Amino acid sequence: FLLVFDFDETIVDENSDDSVVRGRALPEQLRQNPHQGSYNEHMQRVLAFLGEQGMRAADFRAIYENIPLSPGMAELFQFLSKHQELFEVVLISDANTFGVDAKLRAAGARSLFRKVFSNPAGFDRRGFLTLGPYHSHKCLQCPPNMCKRKILTEYLAERAREEVEFQRVFYVGDGANDFCPSGVLREADVAFPRKGYPMHRMIQEIHEKQPGVFHAAVVPWESAVEVVRYLQELLRR
Repeated sequence: FLLVFDFDETIVDENSDDSVVRGRALPEQLRQNPHQGSYNEHMQRVLAFLGEQGMRAADFRAIYENIPLSPGMAELFQFLSKHQELFEVVLISDANTFGVDAKLRAAGARSLFRKVFSNPAGFDRRGFLTLGPYHSHKCLQCPPNMCKRKILTEYLAERAREEVEFQRVFYVGDGANDFCPSGVLREADVAFPRKGYPMHRMIQEIHEKQPGVFHAAVVPWESAVEVVRYLQELLRR
């Protein structure tokens, strides 16, 4: 089985970009979401400002490490660590590699993930956290720096070339940018949208407006324990 995770508001219970700026006075032009350019470019400017204010690697690491996990996520990680031979686990996130890695290590879960796909981030000579776009693509639904459908499709093709065929694919997410990749799931696969979040609402809308277009089974969750229960039941069959 392949299990794909989102990060913000899925593995962790908030948007990590919000966590980084919480309690910090941003100048007016950085407080607004960007009207020009992409959100990724906006965050590049925010991180440059925070660097100018003296934030360094240890400060950022502490913030990311302390972001709370979503309800039930620790239990889901424990379940996966007991069944590592059955699940290949990857993460596709529009956050950044530094933050994702810091949090997964703090949660003791980094070794569960075969691959982490996220926007590249690192520290320059000044000690500022810098951010880049993940890739470019032609998808009109997704932000210009990342189409998760493209990443997932390419990953499945790469694993197929390596003669790895997944019996089923599971996708755990919350946002509008998780709806796009869940569109490649087949009838045997399962989308786990976080209940009441954009991915869940968009799946409900497509079921109403275009029945039959969305193929995967849909299992909404409030706690990731519900994902554990579903997977446990699957393994019992």
